[in-house]
Amino acid sequence: MIDEKLWKELETPQTDRGRSTRRLFPECPHNIHIGVTHPARQRMLLVRAGARAADRARHLLVDLSETRGLSLSCSSVSTHEFELQIFLTAGDLREVFTPLAEDIAVAAKEAAPETVLERAVHRFTRWQELLRRVGETGLGREARLGLYAELHYLRRHLMPALPVDTAVSAWTGPEGSNQDFQLPSVAIEVKATSGKNATTMRIANERQLDDRGAGRLVLVRLAFDARRGGTGESLNTVVDDIRAALSTSAATARFEQRLTWAGYLPHQRNLYDEPRYTLRQTDLWNVGEGFPRIVETSLPVGVGNCSYEISIAGLEKHRTTTFEVTGVIRGTDG
Repeated sequence: MIDEKLWKELETPQTDRGRSTRRLFPECPHNIHIGVTHPARQRMLLVRAGARAADRARHLLVDLSETRGLSLSCSSVSTHEFELQIFLTAGDLREVFTPLAEDIAVAAKEAAPETVLERAVHRFTRWQELLRRVGETGLGREARLGLYAELHYLRRHLMPALPVDTAVSAWTGPEGSNQDFQLPSVAIEVKATSGKNATTMRIANERQLDDRGAGRLVLVRLAFDARRGGTGESLNTVVDDIRAALSTSAATARFEQRLTWAGYLPHQRNLYDEPRYTLRQTDLWNVGEGFPRIVETSLPVGVGNCSYEISIAGLEKHRTTTFEVTGVIRGTDG
C-alpha cells in the first residue's frame, strides 16, 4: 500500500512551503493521508476526525511517552475537526516508518468514527513498545535464536506440507497467540536452545501448553549450535528464503508484518548476519493427558501469569515423530 516510490513522489521539491499529501483508502469514510512537508521533506501520517473522536483520544495523549525519531500530536483544523499527526524525525528510522504508517493507517481504517483517533494512538503506543523492546542493538541473543527457530520450523516443516501462503498464515506467535503456529488440526509451540545438554524448558505462561480448542498440541524443541562464522545459517538467510517462496502480495504483507512484530526491523538487518545456526537435534512431544504442565483451569482463584520449567526427562512417554506431526499438519493422520 505504501512504498518508497510513493514517498519519493510526495518528496518532489515544491516552490512553496507546506506539504504534499496522498489519501489512503479512498473508498473509506475516514480521512487518512500520508504526507511530506516542504522544504524539510519530513514524512508523516495524518488522520482526521471529529470532536467526539478527539475527546476519546485526548486522555491517551496526556501521558504519551517520547520515542526517539518519532513524534505524535493532535491539533484542531476547524471548529469541528481535528488532525492526528505522526512525524518521522530521525532519518535512521526511515525504513521503519513505512510499515509503522501502514499498520496504523489500516488500524484506523477499521475503526468506528468515534474511535478512529483512539485506535491510531493505541497502535502508535504498540510501536513505541516494540522499538523500546528491540532497542538500537536489535534483538537479544535469546530472542534472535527463538525467531530463527520459528522460521526454521516454518520453512522446513510447514511450507513443504501446506500451500506456502497457508503456512505463513499459520505463524501467529508474533501477534500474541498462545502457540507459535496455529492450524485447524494442530497448534505447535517451538522452543529453542543453544546450550549444552539442556535438561529443562521454560514455559512462558499457563496458556502456552493448554490444548483446549487446539485439536492437538505439539511441543517442539530445536537444539542448535550457534557460532560466529562457520557453515551455519543466519537469521537473514532464513528470512530471505521464505520471502523468495511467497507467491502473493497478501502473504508477503502478512509475513513482513509478523517479522516486524517479532522485532525484526528493516533498518537493523545488518545486525543479523551473525551468529550462524546449525541444527543439532529435534525433539517433539504430544501435549495432552498426563503431560506435566500448568494450565489456567488448574490454578487457584487469584493466581495467574505463571512461568515455569519442565524437565525433559519426564517427557519420554509423550514423544512423537516428525512424520506423524507432518501428517497432522496436512490433515492426513486419520
